[in-house]
Amino acid sequence: MSPCYPLSPPKPPKSAIPDQPTNRFNPEAQSLWDHVTHRWNLARDHDAAAIRPLLHPASVGWDMNNPLPHDREAAVQSVASDSPRVIEHALKPLSVRVYDHSVGVAHDTYTATRGAEGSGARQITGKWSEVYLGRKGTWLMINVSGKPDVDAERERNP
Repeated sequence: MSPCYPLSPPKPPKSAIPDQPTNRFNPEAQSLWDHVTHRWNLARDHDAAAIRPLLHPASVGWDMNNPLPHDREAAVQSVASDSPRVIEHALKPLSVRVYDHSVGVAHDTYTATRGAEGSGARQITGKWSEVYLGRKGTWLMINVSGKPDVDAERERNP
């Protein structure tokens, strides 16, 4: 059996809510979660040049408000200077796991304040599931799937 490094809390008492998120990480999972939060900070700063090498060249993702998945360059452009700016954000990990020291999966929710040129700030929430390949001491995103809780089209055209 392959080792799996779950980040779930110790077995909860019967009165506890099952599957509660946790912020207690083993070192491998902490490394992955640090990478996730770093990537969000780069997106907030519109640092597309720094984000590109963090995505596997064959990475694919799906904002499920869109009809089809997107490729690496579309992901990079989603944080380019003409996209709505993330002014501030907060992430809440729901599950962060590392498998065989080489594959990481993070599920999280987020709250973000976004602002586009010429329009006011807007608070959004959403959910993402991300898959990473551990390579040479760093994490490369190979897949992401999720969506804002609001209709993305409304956000683009308020």
